[in-house]
Amino acid sequence: MLLEFPGKERKAGYIMFPGGWEWMVILAIVMVLFGAKRIPDLMRGFGEGIRNFKEGMRESPSSAQSSAPAPPVNTAPPASEKK
Repeated sequence: MLLEFPGKERKAGYIMFPGGWEWMVILAIVMVLFGAKRIPDLMRGFGEGIRNFKEGMRESPSSAQSSAPAPPVNTAPPASEKK
């Protein structure tokens, strides 16, 4: 059974986002699951991932192709030249 709150009417096709108290409950659950010491490390890793993604998006396609390694050169003689 869903609780009905005044001013929060449900409409067809409308997505409701969490309000103030819902965010507090979500934050409390995250704190219990991960602990206060691990959350800054998780957020730091998340920020580094976003930063790396943005740097990758800024690279132009021509610079990405030029940084690719060259194909290996075959130094062995062809089979037809063997005696």
